[in-house]
Amino acid sequence: MAASIVKRVSRVKKLNVSHISARYKLLTGFRHFSTSKQWNKALVLGVYENESTDSIDFTGTARKFDEKADGKISQLLLTVKKPLKCGKTRTLHAVDPEFSSVLVTCIGKRGEGYDELETVDKGRESIRAAVAKAVLQLRELGENEIEVDSCGDTEASAEGCHLALFSYDDLKAEKSRKPAVRISCATRYSQDKNSMEKEWRKGAILAEGQNLSRRLMEMPANLLTPTKFAEIIKEQLADKCEVLVRDKDWAESMKMGSFLSVARGSVEPPVFLEIEYKGRQSDSPLALVGKGVTFDTGGISIKPSQGMDAMRGDMGGAACVAGSLLSVSKLQLPVHVKAFIPLCENMPSGSATKPGDVVTAMNGKTIQVDNTDAEGRLILADALCYSEQFNPSLILDMATLTGAIDVALGAGAAGVFTNSENMWNKLQKASVRSGDRVWRMPLFNHYTKKITECQLADLNNIGGSRSGGACTAAAFLKEFVNNKNWLHLDIAGVMSNSGDVAYLGKGMSGRPTRTVIEFINLMSKETKN
Repeated sequence: MAASIVKRVSRVKKLNVSHISARYKLLTGFRHFSTSKQWNKALVLGVYENESTDSIDFTGTARKFDEKADGKISQLLLTVKKPLKCGKTRTLHAVDPEFSSVLVTCIGKRGEGYDELETVDKGRESIRAAVAKAVLQLRELGENEIEVDSCGDTEASAEGCHLALFSYDDLKAEKSRKPAVRISCATRYSQDKNSMEKEWRKGAILAEGQNLSRRLMEMPANLLTPTKFAEIIKEQLADKCEVLVRDKDWAESMKMGSFLSVARGSVEPPVFLEIEYKGRQSDSPLALVGKGVTFDTGGISIKPSQGMDAMRGDMGGAACVAGSLLSVSKLQLPVHVKAFIPLCENMPSGSATKPGDVVTAMNGKTIQVDNTDAEGRLILADALCYSEQFNPSLILDMATLTGAIDVALGAGAAGVFTNSENMWNKLQKASVRSGDRVWRMPLFNHYTKKITECQLADLNNIGGSRSGGACTAAAFLKEFVNNKNWLHLDIAGVMSNSGDVAYLGKGMSGRPTRTVIEFINLMSKETKN
């Protein structure tokens, strides 16, 4: 036993200390760098999923950086002997004098594209999710400036970063807020910097539009009244859009009895926003309509108290219209858009609409209001009628309209009801690019009968049973549309995010803003051609 111990000690003494030191430096990335260099600056690099333990499949940017670093990145990654899987990361420190951290993130398999079953571009979605995780990890490490690999799709990379770093903490103490992080694209390793910067800017603007939608949806209802919503939109869009703020008297003069019936229970006055963006001259604008109930108690048909705070986001349709217009105007798309946003609260009071009341919409149709919690369709009815006066080439409305669509689709996709196969195909194509899915739902006459068989009026605002609730709501709206290119997006199921979308934090989602922007972009190209 003693002899064995002596032999081991002897072998240890013979080890070359310099070998140990070299091995330690390789594993830790230790290097002596001047502290005068900027520290708290990080770099995100992408790698593709690869089963080999002998090679690393770098993106173009990552490969050039590895060459600049004398192969240090690949050496460190190969030392681990465990290939990175999609969405996984490795964080390296002190491998380059400019960056305090270099984070390597796996963006999935090379060459991934459209997945017919999932109806998304898996390559783009993997990039968004991978870079989102990377920048969040680096923010937690205290990095305040991050350069990000384009990962082969600069636009998607920019979207993932800017969407992931959003947080609504405006009302928290300074120490509790997320630190600001400056994000930029690692263009220095590209031969076509101008093109890359252009795509990065587009991705950032797409995310900015969705983040505006999220911010509006998160704001407490006492701070975001109909009047305040209008003020914010004027401030955000005034540079590139004409914003008209209509009051209650105007709505009365337009005979918007359906819209006004919802507002009757609240002390907050209703507002009707009319917004115009003229990226080109046209007599037939593209019309957007958004439900703007800034807080929904359900009215006299009051909701359960549990979870009612989330009803501050019941103006999600209006928020997504605003976010879409922000991005469309910043991208300077050659398209003519008019938007219509009815804003009000749905509150119970002595003056509130009662179940069984009959109101008259702008087009003269009478509506028996059997459930005051089915209020979104009532305010949209008049907005849709009004939008028809401008001879729109198409009408797209968005609303957190029914719990039934959440039951049907959950957070997987927004439900789409449309009378146009052509418009559906374009919207679905836009959703593939954005990664924010849509799913077509039926507009059968079967559902129309459910709301036209009414005891006291032309229409009932509910279908008589819980069955097909999202479909009967869409059938109700169809009674106020003559346009042959109409799309109704029921976005109640995608209103909030609880981990379903990897690059969106928990809270209000702002979906499907980017899909609508992409759709408008497609329409602008078609019109131009």
